[in-house]
Amino acid sequence: MARILIVGAGLTGSLCAALLRAEFPQRLLRVVVWDKAQGAGGRMSTRRSDRDPKCTADLGGQYITRTPDNAKAHQSFYEDLLSHGVLKPLTVPVKGMVVKEGVDNFVTPQGSSSIAKHYLNKAADTDVFYNHHVTQICLKDGKWDVGTSTGFSDCFDTVILTMPVPQILQLQGDIATKSPDTAPSVVVHTTVSFGTERLEWDKDKVQQLIINELKAIMPQLPEPASIKCQKWRYSQVTEPFSGSPGQITLQAKPVLICGGDGFVHSNFDGCIDSALSVVKALKASL
Repeated sequence: MARILIVGAGLTGSLCAALLRAEFPQRLLRVVVWDKAQGAGGRMSTRRSDRDPKCTADLGGQYITRTPDNAKAHQSFYEDLLSHGVLKPLTVPVKGMVVKEGVDNFVTPQGSSSIAKHYLNKAADTDVFYNHHVTQICLKDGKWDVGTSTGFSDCFDTVILTMPVPQILQLQGDIATKSPDTAPSVVVHTTVSFGTERLEWDKDKVQQLIINELKAIMPQLPEPASIKCQKWRYSQVTEPFSGSPGQITLQAKPVLICGGDGFVHSNFDGCIDSALSVVKALKASL
């Protein structure tokens, strides 16, 4: 039985797991997922309040946008998510949103991380482990020996890396609201340029700038019970891999594949395209 490790439980990683499980029976392929966070989602992150676990906020993806081309190419994926209530049409107006003909927007009632969780649930018998921060990958006796920041390691026949490209490049080794009594949450997103210019600033200083601007826009907003300022060092793809191939195979035997929206384009459909490309490349190698 071949053992495959998927590093990253975000959109691309979770969808890869679901697609692999649909393509190969468990007796032929054992799929394992590691993620450094405490839960699934990656940049589709849903945060729970420390004071009220029922109060949640999406710190990553705001909503899903479907273009006419993607609606046709990825119809089965959208139908699946809509039929299970993971996605619902965005029906409220968004100030400043440019409405384009044929473009649909969707929200995630259970939080944006519910998309990744949905795909992991579909990947039956997949072993998912959190708090596994991969720091090195080494070739050992024809297999990949993958180590974590805690010193734990395990060997796999194939490794699929789905985290942001800058994190891949840091690796060492041979590759170098649900009820009325729940308080509402408010998420404030900055522009990409704002975040880039202040990436290395003290987080408290940036948080105060955002709060001051929010109070100017919404002066009647009550004082928050708690605040979480999330810095996204790797949020959007500004320079995708040349040719946008969806994946690149770093080594054919044992297989080492890199995937994710960094190899296509930075949105939900980019993750779908990447996952499909990864599985296609893996099928050709098995």
